[in-house]
Amino acid sequence: MAKLLDGRAAAAAIKESIKERITTLKVPPTLGTILVGDDPASISYINGKHRDCAEIGIKSARIELPANADEIQIKAAVEKFNSDRSCTGFLVQLPLPHGVLVEKIMSSIDPSKDVDGLHPINLGRLVLDQDGIKPCTPLAIIDLLQRNDIDLNGRDIAVIGRGTTVGRPLSMLLSSKKINATVTTLHSKSKNLSAHTKRAEIVISAVGKPNFLTSEMISSGAIVVDVGLTRTDKGLIGDVAPGVSDIASWITPVPGGVGPVTRAMLLQNLMELASRDS
Repeated sequence: MAKLLDGRAAAAAIKESIKERITTLKVPPTLGTILVGDDPASISYINGKHRDCAEIGIKSARIELPANADEIQIKAAVEKFNSDRSCTGFLVQLPLPHGVLVEKIMSSIDPSKDVDGLHPINLGRLVLDQDGIKPCTPLAIIDLLQRNDIDLNGRDIAVIGRGTTVGRPLSMLLSSKKINATVTTLHSKSKNLSAHTKRAEIVISAVGKPNFLTSEMISSGAIVVDVGLTRTDKGLIGDVAPGVSDIASWITPVPGGVGPVTRAMLLQNLMELASRDS
């Protein structure tokens, strides 16, 4: 039976460290959030971020827009935080309503306030292996593995998914000179996907399809990270099927795995932005 990569414990430790660092800053940081629409998952995630802030002494502000908000209205909200000197960093909660181009909204964020690390300039720094704000979920995955003394240097890692929030930046981070993993990025057009995942020492699934990764797709003793989340009547379901835990050596639970650490990494990114201003 696989050992659990406990995201809640990791997040608590990260937040405690941030709480201590806040006292060293001249001005406490402020997190801004922009929520468009009434998607239950997005509302829950935003509310969680604001609870995290209140818990450790970070100020927060929110802008909420209706589901029919257009690009002009969303960009106006972005500009409000861009020009607000009291706002250390902010994010636009994804997904956005159908018809709104995410790339245009992300590009309108001031890169120096991009707490999610999704502005093209910050993603470009990631590609170039330069210092800068990194996307939160990839940071969370790496932190959770390293926190449990799982060495990533030279490891054969399969990343399933090539989205701009997880798969692509995660592959870049893992293959960076600081980590030096050997990464295979898999997606819907990959041939013989199972052949790649069975060869990998670590399998990270960011697909968003319930029970997508089965026990037949991994090797005995593999380390499995479940990033995908699907909300159902029975609660949250991840990408990883139940039987995988019987043959994996380590696995992230759903819920309580990557999610809590992702939220903690958002606060860590905010602290990095605040440190630049102090």
